[in-house]
Amino acid sequence: MNIHQLSVSYDERQDRLLLRLNTQAGQEFRFWLTRRMATRLLPAMDQSIVRLEASQPGMAAADAPTQHMLTELKRNAFLQTADFSTPYSAEPQQLPLGDEPFLITDAHLTLQANGSLQIIFQKKMAGATPSCQLTLQVTLVHGMIHLIRQCMANADWGLVAQSTEHRSEDAPETPLKAQVYKH
Repeated sequence: MNIHQLSVSYDERQDRLLLRLNTQAGQEFRFWLTRRMATRLLPAMDQSIVRLEASQPGMAAADAPTQHMLTELKRNAFLQTADFSTPYSAEPQQLPLGDEPFLITDAHLTLQANGSLQIIFQKKMAGATPSCQLTLQVTLVHGMIHLIRQCMANADWGLVAQSTEHRSEDAPETPLKAQVYKH
C-alpha cells in the first residue's frame, strides 16, 4: 500500500478523531480513534519514532535525552518541508474497510528492519477481530503524530496533546497549519 495522503479531523458529534489514509491506487482507509485510544496510541508512536530515528544511519545517541532531542530536531526539519497545504482528496475509488470508519480498539506497533513502523489496528468484537495492517516510513509517522496532536488539541479534551518533556528550548514551535499531510 503506497500511502498518498493522511488526514486527521475531529468529529464533534462522535467525539472522536477520524484518521483517513488514501493510497496512490485510489483506496481510502478510514479509522475512528476514540479519546482513550488516541491517548494510548500517541505515546507509543512517540516512543517508536525515537527508536526509528535512533536506528537511522548516522544517528548515534548514547542516552535517551539525546535520542529524544535528535528526534525532535528531525521532526522539526520534517515539519518545515512537509506539504500540509494540499487539500485531502476525498473521492476514493475503493473503500476496502467499508463505508463506515473502522473503530480501533487495539493497536500493535512493531519496528521493522527496513526502518519503518508496522501498525496493526484491530477492532475486537464478539467472535471476530478484524484488523488492518499499515507500514509507515519515518516521515509518515512524523506526519501522523503531528496531525493527531493537532486534532487532540482542537478536540478540547482537556489533554496536553503535545509532549514538551524532551523538547529542546531552542527548537522553534511549529505552527499547526492544516490537517492533511501529502506524502
